Amino acid sequence: MSVLVKKEEIRLLSGNEAIARGAFEAGVKVASAYPGTPSTEILENFVRFEGVYAEWAPNEKVAVEVAIGASMGGVRALAAMKHVGVNVAADPIFTVSYTGVRGGLVIVTADDPELHSSQNEQDNRHYAVAAKIPMLEPSDSFEAKEFTRLAFGLSEKYDTPVFLRTTTRISHAKGVVRLEEPAGPAFPPGFTPDPAKWVMLPVNAKRRHAVVEERTKALREFAETWDGNRIEWGDRSLGIVTSGVSYQYVKEAFPEASVLKIGLAWPLPERLFREFAAGVSRVVVVEELDPHLEMHVKALGIPAQGKELIPIVGELDPRIVRQAITGEAVPVRTPEPVPPRPPNLCPGCPHRGLFFALKKLKVTVTGDIGCYTLATLPPLGAMDSCICMGASIGNAHGMEKALGPDGAGKVVAVIGDSTFLHSGVTGLMNVVYNRGISTVILLDNDITAMTGAQENPATGKTLNGEPTRRTDLPALCRALGVEHVYTVNPHDMKRTEALLRREVARPEPSVIITKAPCALLPEHRRRKRPVYEVIADLCTGCKACSRLGCPAIEWLPFTPEEAVAAGKKAKQKGMARISPLLCDGCNQCPPLCKFQAILEKKS
Repeated sequence: MSVLVKKEEIRLLSGNEAIARGAFEAGVKVASAYPGTPSTEILENFVRFEGVYAEWAPNEKVAVEVAIGASMGGVRALAAMKHVGVNVAADPIFTVSYTGVRGGLVIVTADDPELHSSQNEQDNRHYAVAAKIPMLEPSDSFEAKEFTRLAFGLSEKYDTPVFLRTTTRISHAKGVVRLEEPAGPAFPPGFTPDPAKWVMLPVNAKRRHAVVEERTKALREFAETWDGNRIEWGDRSLGIVTSGVSYQYVKEAFPEASVLKIGLAWPLPERLFREFAAGVSRVVVVEELDPHLEMHVKALGIPAQGKELIPIVGELDPRIVRQAITGEAVPVRTPEPVPPRPPNLCPGCPHRGLFFALKKLKVTVTGDIGCYTLATLPPLGAMDSCICMGASIGNAHGMEKALGPDGAGKVVAVIGDSTFLHSGVTGLMNVVYNRGISTVILLDNDITAMTGAQENPATGKTLNGEPTRRTDLPALCRALGVEHVYTVNPHDMKRTEALLRREVARPEPSVIITKAPCALLPEHRRRKRPVYEVIADLCTGCKACSRLGCPAIEWLPFTPEEAVAAGKKAKQKGMARISPLLCDGCNQCPPLCKFQAILEKKS
């Protein structure tokens, strides 16, 4: 349906940009988040609007608690995170379901089917059911903005937090969005004491639970009549129940079919399900990941097909949907072949030197979430586990306790600066408290690098770039009781290795902070740095420098002509080369060449 508006009133926005705009139009005053793909751009865009407050919190639990406090204070508030962030924030989320809200409160969960940048593929619609919180699920950028606005209205009307669920495709795909003026506050800010509502002692929580159940009944009625849940009648031989981005795939794969589009993922419209099923010959439920809709459709006694046809793993697309339902092979357009490009640490990454040294030590490395997780891959191959944010320190401590004396000096934990402040501090506290001896390596590269260079409490800047107090990481570690805290430049390969060998052997807890900026930081890129080259007459083709895994270094075999020209190196099959365009001048590779074939390139 076309909408007649002025040109300046429509924009092409990503789902994340649309959510930020929807929050602004809804009158949100406070937003808090921890960066995590695919949700990061929500706050990066929201902070640009006038008259709002936005912050990066140390973790998702804190972000939700800040948003709850703002809601209690009478303003509309938003908390945003990726799907695994909801695991971290689950404690306050489940309780705020009971307390309800004052100002509207919306929690964005950005799920990641296909695990583009995540450690699992969980379906957070289950959180809506478990926490008894309504969940809206947009299917494009237009709905992302409109549903965000609606969510705040529902939150205040039904005295409830509201989930807004997106997925990677919704978050990052662009679509046409209509811009509107921001709404004014529904009531003046201010906190009204009400212990029966806000203080969740058991006696109060019991009463609030009953309120939650009544609220859910009212929301079920809303689900039956809201036009975001709608039947689109077409060919009645096939009826498809779907939601979110899967709706777009269904409309492309089966434009003629009847469709029941679900925009409120919880609670679900039972009467609408029955009406739709009664009007079609065959019901198929199409949804990414878990059979959330399918389970509830079948619980109503409606014969339906779902995950016996539709894959339960990974993202869908129109071809997969059509082939799954028809059973017919759908031609696939063969793309042009692309040379394989395995993920790798950037040229000049300070983490590379550290993991090169750890591999030489042959210790077990319990790792964490960050760019440095790539050190698991060849040729470094120097990380042995990665569970979740902050798990590395607890994992190392547990392994040390399990192995006993045999494990001394054989296990280290590796964690980034932002991840340490997110959920590693308590793990280190536990090591000290429970008389552990683990060595913890804290990778401080001055930024939250993996999600796109966001600030954190250790960078000295806020989300909007304002200067602030910088968390002193060495002082924090000492305050937790670690007596042996050392800082080293990881580009200094020899000193880093020597320090590692000494501290890993120490029968006490210690922290090594590797301090060097991310190679992609603008201030680092602007600095004048040397560029290195390989001197052909000195290179023996031993490949020692290649073991760093630096993208700037390549080992190229000789052509027959080059082999002849090599003369005295007739047995040599090739040599290393350093790309002057990629070299960052980090100085990690020269010490590895015992033939001194890597030197600064003369200008």
